[in-house]
Amino acid sequence: MADSVAEHIAALKDEDWGIREDAAVALGESRDPRGVNPLIEALRDSDRAVKTAATSALTAIGAPAVVDLSYCLQDPDLSVQEAAASILSEIADERVLEPLESALLSQDWVVRMHAVRAVGRLGNPRSVETLVLLLQDKVPAVRDEAIAALVSMGESAVEPLVNALEDQDWRIRLRATEALCVLKSSTAVKPLVGILQHDPDTAVRQEAARALGHIGDGAAVDALLGVVEEPRLQVRVIEALGRIGDRRVLPLLFRLIGELKTSDYEDRTPACEDNRYEKDLASVEEAIRALARIHDEEAIPLLVTALQSTLIRNEASEALVQFGQKAITPLVSRLQREQDENIRYHIRETLTQLGWNPKRVRL
Repeated sequence: MADSVAEHIAALKDEDWGIREDAAVALGESRDPRGVNPLIEALRDSDRAVKTAATSALTAIGAPAVVDLSYCLQDPDLSVQEAAASILSEIADERVLEPLESALLSQDWVVRMHAVRAVGRLGNPRSVETLVLLLQDKVPAVRDEAIAALVSMGESAVEPLVNALEDQDWRIRLRATEALCVLKSSTAVKPLVGILQHDPDTAVRQEAARALGHIGDGAAVDALLGVVEEPRLQVRVIEALGRIGDRRVLPLLFRLIGELKTSDYEDRTPACEDNRYEKDLASVEEAIRALARIHDEEAIPLLVTALQSTLIRNEASEALVQFGQKAITPLVSRLQREQDENIRYHIRETLTQLGWNPKRVRL
């Protein structure tokens, strides 16, 4: 009986690239370990389609290919290194953790990116320190994969990330804070509060506020309230307080929304060009979103009144919808009293989103 695997291996040397491609595909479908080394050699093929087919075939063969592929991570041909790293990121076998960790420091960013993904999938805590270093990688794709890998490792990544908050490089502190935001570990609250209060870089402090909000631990509220009046932090801090849901922030939110003077913005340029928008309106808009998250019914009348302002009408409407049926009666009451047809229109739009049927009430 003919040995089809041997025939496909021989066909990888054919002059016709189409035959070589078909042979690589067939070897992948066979999943026969004998195809591993010939397919690795095919990663050097001059034709892109053949190399792609060989990559897919080796991925399909899986575990029997990983050790030989790990040697390719040091291959003189960068395209072979990249292909091997890509395949190993899909197979993720503990036997090749050490060569993958070495590949984390490769000169080739594609190799680093795939190696980070592979190490993240393996989830071995010993890789955390190197992954933290890659938070400052010059290539965004590598940084993003490093954060994803650290997040996938869970609690074992928290302590190294907390230690990274003390790094002299603000970029590492920023990336560590971003990762801690996703991990949402209460262990990180105290260190993040320290960053919020004392870090010399505004971007890092802003990210610390965001992280504290996503963690949602009430232990951070006092620190957040302590910096909420700082203009560069206010939007992030309000967002955080809204996510935590502490009612102590309500007076501030009510004040920001209630004191907004529409007349001050009548001649404003588009938001992206207007400093007043960044300094004032952004905080007011976030205050409205925070009220929706906290879900205190005392906010409903204020939000109904906010529908009169073209500046914050959309945000107010969206917030009122979050209150559900409880917002219908105050809105209908306002609709009955309101004389301005434009405002009446927007009140009706909000009521429609709440499922209100105008045929039930004569207005």
